[in-house]
Amino acid sequence: MAMDVLDRKLNEVYPGRVVRKDLTKRIKEGASVPVYVLEYLLGMYCATDDEATIAAGVQTVKRILAENYVRPDEAEQVKSKVREIGRFSVIDRVTVKLNEKADNYQGFLMNLGVKGVIIDPEIVKANPKLLSGGIWCILQLEYEAGANPSPFIVASLKPIQMPDVDMQELFAGRSAFDREEWIDLLVRSTGLEPTTLTDDVKWHLLARMIPLCENNYNCCELGPRSTGKSHLYKEISPNSILVSGGKTTVANLFYNMSSRQIGLVGLFDVVAFDEVAGISFHDNDGIQIMKDYMASGSFARGKAEI
Repeated sequence: MAMDVLDRKLNEVYPGRVVRKDLTKRIKEGASVPVYVLEYLLGMYCATDDEATIAAGVQTVKRILAENYVRPDEAEQVKSKVREIGRFSVIDRVTVKLNEKADNYQGFLMNLGVKGVIIDPEIVKANPKLLSGGIWCILQLEYEAGANPSPFIVASLKPIQMPDVDMQELFAGRSAFDREEWIDLLVRSTGLEPTTLTDDVKWHLLARMIPLCENNYNCCELGPRSTGKSHLYKEISPNSILVSGGKTTVANLFYNMSSRQIGLVGLFDVVAFDEVAGISFHDNDGIQIMKDYMASGSFARGKAEI
């Protein structure tokens, strides 16, 4: 019953911001989009405590995903649909680069596998995160044969993950909760149910979140499989990335000297390794660069310190 009180209080203090995690689980099984994308959609249609509205909202979210989410194996069918119909809405991850030679912004749609899509500068100004790693969006695509560099044109774009977080709003509402309630709220936000956990376990789960808010914090967690060690870093935030398998390169992680592009540590706030015991670099200086970076927050590669 106590948790119902917390639910009610949450909906009062942060109206329209609260998503029930059991709904995420119900939809997640059939969709391969990240959890934070599902939760943003659920937040749009199910941020209430009225059961009937929630049920209708879940159906809406399922329909949107079924009709618009681009699975990589269906990319060619979706491209054909845009060409034949002339206009079609898709859900995809969009990354934008400025092509300085042509003086325009060009987008890359990850699942659709289309690059060189012209993006309106106003859209980029409104969503600067498109330029740093990309965001999941619902976009209306149009088709114009012969257009250069791509026949696909973005008519409109709407982010479907939080493009930014209003921290002041969070701080303002914090005083409505006591310490125990806030800890339960944080644990719940990761998809776990605090009423089933002891205080020691709650603190352990909070410790997993430290890298998400503390600069240059390095940690290693040991434990058996399927105990949620890497779940948090994979699903809770678009600002963290989980490197699976342990095989990586210095170019991928730190800096690619041939293309002059910064790697994952420059693009994400948290980089986590799954099964770190098996980690290996193709080049021998990888471990040394990693140690340098973990100690000082910078590393030297080629002629630059980054």
